[in-house]
Amino acid sequence: MIDIRRTVLWVIFAFSLVLLWDKWQIHNGNKPLFAPSPAVTPAVTAAPSLPGGTTPANPSPANTANTPPNASALAANGLARERIDIDTDVFKLTFDGEGGSLVKADLSQFKDKSNDQGLVDHLKSLVMPSSFPPPVDKLGFNLMDDTAKHYYVAQTGLIGAGMPDHKTVMRWVPGERSLKDGENELKVRFESPDMGGVKLVKTYTLRRGAYDIAVEHEVINTGNAAVTPQLYVQLVRDGQKFSNDPAFTSSFNGAAVYTEDKKYQKSDFSDIKKNKAEFEKQATTGYVAMAQHYFASAWWFPAGVAHENFMDAKDVGVQTPDCCYRVGMVTTLPAVAPGSSQKSSAQLYVGPEEGKVLEALTPGLDLVKDYGRLTILAKPLYWLLDQLHGYLGNWGWSIVALVVLLKIAFYWLNAKAYGSMAKMKAINPKITEMRERLKDKPQQMQQEMMRIYREEKVNPMGGCLPIVIQIPVFIALYTVLSSSVEMSNAPWIGWIKDLSSYDPYLILPFLMTCSSLLQTWLNPTPPDPIQAKMMWIMPLAFSFMFFSFPAGLVLYWLTNNLLSIAQQWVINRRLGVK
Repeated sequence: MIDIRRTVLWVIFAFSLVLLWDKWQIHNGNKPLFAPSPAVTPAVTAAPSLPGGTTPANPSPANTANTPPNASALAANGLARERIDIDTDVFKLTFDGEGGSLVKADLSQFKDKSNDQGLVDHLKSLVMPSSFPPPVDKLGFNLMDDTAKHYYVAQTGLIGAGMPDHKTVMRWVPGERSLKDGENELKVRFESPDMGGVKLVKTYTLRRGAYDIAVEHEVINTGNAAVTPQLYVQLVRDGQKFSNDPAFTSSFNGAAVYTEDKKYQKSDFSDIKKNKAEFEKQATTGYVAMAQHYFASAWWFPAGVAHENFMDAKDVGVQTPDCCYRVGMVTTLPAVAPGSSQKSSAQLYVGPEEGKVLEALTPGLDLVKDYGRLTILAKPLYWLLDQLHGYLGNWGWSIVALVVLLKIAFYWLNAKAYGSMAKMKAINPKITEMRERLKDKPQQMQQEMMRIYREEKVNPMGGCLPIVIQIPVFIALYTVLSSSVEMSNAPWIGWIKDLSSYDPYLILPFLMTCSSLLQTWLNPTPPDPIQAKMMWIMPLAFSFMFFSFPAGLVLYWLTNNLLSIAQQWVINRRLGVK
């Protein structure tokens, strides 16, 4: 019973520290503390059939390696495979003539931080700038690519005997390659050769300022008999964890399916590889997606279109580490009579996980910005943060304002906790004297301590419960700040140019360390000398980790500390505690 309150708080604090350290180790490519990292091996599996047991005679997404067609195949079609580069105000895209697939996507509005200096190299560069030249800012975060380093593409095609699919070499219909000033729309069109009496025309429509792409598929029946093809859309990528944030993050990395009935169903790549992914197969609404830190891609059909969802791991014939994983949808098109055509539309999203933008596109798409189990708390906090940003116009000051509002909301809980701490601090000399006097009589010491608590009307747990109640809220806020792409490249004041990166001069972490030590000084000193030393060592150890944390997170903690110190100081003065 000796200071149970402090013991509980230290257990919570130490456990949180261990979890944060474990996530930091994983983020830096080291082994986790509690389980060995899964071996990174190429996922070579037997070719699975598409949903519904469809096994087309023509190469399909289910049974074809993604290798370039040979010269004879190209000659037979009379086409040469080419790549088309397209520029808009938000994209730099590359389309492959093989299948008319999107094989590269650079997001022009986001800085590529993959080559940024680590914290240690940055500190060295401050001392020896000539030996460690700063990295050159590079706009254009590479989300999709089909290189040996990173494989991530969006494909579509038809399922049916001899019909065009994502392996068919298609002809680009010459047109504009960039979105001109004053124009709001750019179309990219591909046409397949006549294959078995069927021709496929695929048209991508890109809009100014938009990351969603309209994709129209027109099936033209050039034969003598009606055809009923199936249309598939899919995302294929490797299982590597890419992030545009050099600091600590533990965001979800994997595939997801959303349906109206079962909502958001996500599966990480390890579950997909083990064939343990669980998701709804049949649906008439929803989408399929690939999600990672800050960015996502997704396919969806118009509401009401019946389709089947699929998710699997397969060998696509590329030499990329841990490749590859698929998620997609298949729908059966209406019968196409000879000499007629049938159009079918789909939407493709490739871009940042901006909550408001995603929510406006299709129901549930904002869930790819994954807050985990604390979504019920995190979403309202993000909404409030976004509203504050609408008024203040600066994400840094919005974080400060949000912490102030939370402090106001929890004022009475905090007041109760700090009041209990102040009373404990006031009776601390009496407890210390008693412990010294009865150090050889532990049972009598315990009885005497309980007597003092009763006489002084002090509850040892009084300062613990109010703080424990607030922990989920502050963890949810931490998740919001670490998951919000809006913080990327967002400045605050002066030297803070990017709230998603560490403070370049470590000013915020230093101030946070000082505030943590000041908080320790304001708290009651434990009678036990060992506990007293730990009270000073643990804040230092915890604060050290914040030197590599994003500036936005450190700003949140620093603001919270300063407000807590102010409230605790006022309560101490009110109760006459020196």
